[in-house]
Amino acid sequence: MLRKFLIFFLAFVSFIYVNAQDSTAKKGNLTVTGSIDAYYRYNFQNAKDSGYLNNYTSFTNSQNSFELGMASVKADYAIGKVDGVFDLGFGRRAEEFSYTDGEADQGKSGVLSLVAVKQAYLSFAPSSKVKFTMGKWATHVGYELLDAYLNRNYSMDYLFSYGPFSHTGLKMDVTPSSNVGFMVGIANPTDFTTASFAKKNFLAQLHLASTNTKLNAYINYVGGKDPGDNMVSQFDAVVTGVVSSKFNIGLNGSVKSVKPDGGESDSWWGTAAYLNFDPSSALGITLRGEYFDDKKGVTGVVNTSVFDATLSFNIHVDNLTIIPEVRLDAAQDPIFFKNSGEAIKSTGSFILAATYHF
Repeated sequence: MLRKFLIFFLAFVSFIYVNAQDSTAKKGNLTVTGSIDAYYRYNFQNAKDSGYLNNYTSFTNSQNSFELGMASVKADYAIGKVDGVFDLGFGRRAEEFSYTDGEADQGKSGVLSLVAVKQAYLSFAPSSKVKFTMGKWATHVGYELLDAYLNRNYSMDYLFSYGPFSHTGLKMDVTPSSNVGFMVGIANPTDFTTASFAKKNFLAQLHLASTNTKLNAYINYVGGKDPGDNMVSQFDAVVTGVVSSKFNIGLNGSVKSVKPDGGESDSWWGTAAYLNFDPSSALGITLRGEYFDDKKGVTGVVNTSVFDATLSFNIHVDNLTIIPEVRLDAAQDPIFFKNSGEAIKSTGSFILAATYHF
């Protein structure tokens, strides 16, 4: 058995070496892209300096302040069957995304330079249908994405904020056809770039598409133990559909369970719908509605159920997008606050944001 394994391993290494030798005769393709975003947020319950932000989602933790979201640059160099990508981000958005990295005395990894690394990975595709990737990459779970210019709403939903952000590990993508694909992988616990212990997570995704590819469904999974020795499992589904050239929809549903060692399992769940309308190339309108249920306090932050409705306008000027946005959050329990400190069940916010990409 060992002899067969060694023969297989040597054959595999030889295959990679031959392809690498062949690749040296080729000229690689370098692609450099980047983006920047900034915003102003005003919460109507906190017009004065009360200290309450009334914000329980990622990346917009401010009040009556002009903020830089993130400046980022991404380089992708592909040659033959090999691809290398590094994606760096700077600003509060990048720091929140890499929240497990930074100063060790704050309970983080102690590798401050990792804070700026949004993604960094190497890929090898032995065929057009199979690709192996190792490194750090943004999660496959959920509808919304880290880079602001890739979202139509500027503020993030609860599903994004309390789901995984990134994974560091090894994965395999298989695409038998344009209508079916799947991914499996093993990684450090969610959002941990470095994790020198035995706990690891299993990753999986199944992608199904209609014949005309206008309807797509993604079934996602992350499961394993977290650093606190809790058994964590999250199932997630995303469905996107193109109704016409001017209208498309997105649906996202997710449930995450956490079972402490020797304890009982509790979970949060949520669902979100995105209605996207583009009356012209210069204007897009998105209405997001979301229900997030954390009545069992699994997040340790929300501890109730919340509904949010967000209306965003996307005004396009070349690669610049200006986003005026109005958002309403309503909870079952009083988790928001007035200037006076009085707890209330709902709050409203206005955001003016701008994103640019090249």
